Amino acid sequence: MAALKDLHDVRNIGIMAHIDAGKTTTTERILFYTGRSYKLGEVHEGTAVMDWMEQEQERGITITSAATTCFWKDKKINIIDTPGHVDFTVEVERSLRVLDGAVAVFCSVGGVEPQSETVWRQADKYGIPRIAFVNKMDRIGANFERCVSMISDRLGANPLPIQLPVGKEAEFEGIIDLIEERMLVFDEQSLGQEVTVQEVPAEYKEKFAAARLVLLEKLADFDEDIMEKYLNDATVATPEIYKALRKATLSLDIVPVLCGSAFKNKGVQPLLDSVVNFLPSPLDVKDVEGEGPNGEIISRKTDPKEKLAGLVFKLMSDAFVENLAFIRVYSGTIAVGDKVYNPVKKKQEKISKLMKLHANKREEVQEISAGDIGAVVGLKFTTTGDTLCAKGDTIILESMDFPDPVIGVAIEPKSKAEEKKLADTLAKIALEDPSFTVSTDADSGQTIISGMGELHLEIIVDRLLNEFKVSAKVGKPQVAYKETIDISHKAEAKFDQLTGAKGQYGHVVIQIEPLPRGGGIEFVSSVDQELIPDQFLGAIKKGIVDSLDSGPLIGYPLTDIKVSLIGGSYHEEESTEMAFGVAAAMAIRRATSEAKPKLLEPIMKLEVITPEEYIGDVIADLNSKRGKIVGVSAESNLQILNGHVPLAEMFGYSTSLRSATQGRANFTMQFLEYDVVPAQKAEVIIKKIRGI
Repeated sequence: MAALKDLHDVRNIGIMAHIDAGKTTTTERILFYTGRSYKLGEVHEGTAVMDWMEQEQERGITITSAATTCFWKDKKINIIDTPGHVDFTVEVERSLRVLDGAVAVFCSVGGVEPQSETVWRQADKYGIPRIAFVNKMDRIGANFERCVSMISDRLGANPLPIQLPVGKEAEFEGIIDLIEERMLVFDEQSLGQEVTVQEVPAEYKEKFAAARLVLLEKLADFDEDIMEKYLNDATVATPEIYKALRKATLSLDIVPVLCGSAFKNKGVQPLLDSVVNFLPSPLDVKDVEGEGPNGEIISRKTDPKEKLAGLVFKLMSDAFVENLAFIRVYSGTIAVGDKVYNPVKKKQEKISKLMKLHANKREEVQEISAGDIGAVVGLKFTTTGDTLCAKGDTIILESMDFPDPVIGVAIEPKSKAEEKKLADTLAKIALEDPSFTVSTDADSGQTIISGMGELHLEIIVDRLLNEFKVSAKVGKPQVAYKETIDISHKAEAKFDQLTGAKGQYGHVVIQIEPLPRGGGIEFVSSVDQELIPDQFLGAIKKGIVDSLDSGPLIGYPLTDIKVSLIGGSYHEEESTEMAFGVAAAMAIRRATSEAKPKLLEPIMKLEVITPEEYIGDVIADLNSKRGKIVGVSAESNLQILNGHVPLAEMFGYSTSLRSATQGRANFTMQFLEYDVVPAQKAEVIIKKIRGI
């Protein structure tokens, strides 16, 4: 069992960034220098260890979070390499939920890009200390200073460079360490393994002195000893700088900024040093809190001898093994042979096998202790976001919220024989990916799979055909619309029926009213116990919520509605929960169909980066797609256009943007909100879906 002092030597970190900033390449170098890999894997060659899925190797992007463990200077580092594409934001979310620290990788040319902002906000949400690594310093257009100022301006962070690049683009030679006052040069023949320490070059002396002064100035704001020495022009010792910087990083006051080129093997070892020096150990983060059996808040210390509390943050299945459940153990120890309790599902689970993971390779272990990350094989009831605790105990750790899918495609098996295999495989994928859902269209009987974007669904279909070997036909992408109401309306329904010897009686009066966008569904009761006893309220609420799954226009889920139970009656002998559930469903269907139902569509937040000469064409194209331009800004000879566009208009946008800009523009898109479809457009959509 890990001793408490050993936990000081553990780091649970994530590598996060925008797509193409070099996260996976950076992780590959970390594995190489820590001796976890014996040869360098490259993303562009499809040999990256962490991109082990076939679909990742083909596309050169990360799709699933891969976990691994390595050691650096006697410190154990658990790393999760997260995806950068917006369609896989859920992967980032669930990884950040269980990590203690993060390395944010930025491209020195692109700077802070849209998805970097998204993952940064997710890390803010969980209060995760970060260090920033400005990568690709060898690329044409590399600009370290611009990237640092963008971290400050766009992310509202307090970046503090602790290194300076020596040269840039093809001239990038090495880095100047502002804390240790030296230059580091990485030998290309030994793939950067040999690092030479040199004097700071004469031509950089002035720049170095100014940058070190800024470093001390900023640290003086957070450390009184440094403040005193700084004001008295006394020398600040190197250990004092490290101590103050660690403290300011852990309190989220400062983000240390490093630089390098992972692809050219420059600057990765100092990044590892910074992970160890500045990011928290499990003992540096506050005790985990959860909900006790009576809703009270209880906390657990990060200690292997404490009662067990662990969070399952991801499920993974493949065609060959049972489910793997990734778990972060916050307190206590989970061991092979243990019987543990899942308080969310109210079920007991047996721990038959535990694993430590290295991408898709597995190593069996006997136990996983507090502060560590591993995987449990073959859990029967547990799903993503569930807590595992000791038998006889109850603590539910804060779970995760997952966004609703915005796009769907119809899928059907190629033959009758494949039907069950398709259904089983889709259920398996839905279990491991909470942002993917499977439903059946009530009218056509088709199976609809829904996800976060075109790429998300493309990857899932790819996995179905190639990894799980299911033969299926896939339709065109469809938008996941929703419905809402425009006015308040009152409705009454009575269910009064004789079934056998005993009658069934339920009578409700409800009032519905529209909520602001994003309001979801609200249910309140203002009915006296004497009219309808409390024991029937659960059934009434269920009848209402279940009926709101299908709206009066074209059967899409209803949202942004407040339902108030304002009246009704019951019969002492004949009223049943079933009768009240039916009455509630009848009333809500009546009310929604008469409250001027409206169609809602997903609106996407779009950012297009285009050379100046094409900006007119790009704007004209977006206007034709019902787009709303919210801002255009210039950066060197590029124009950055921000807009809001309905998802329905954006299928195949990459092709039309390429042809409008001769392939020189690129874009990123993420879900923003649901909004009302204009009346004429809604009429066309409704007729099309109804098949009129």
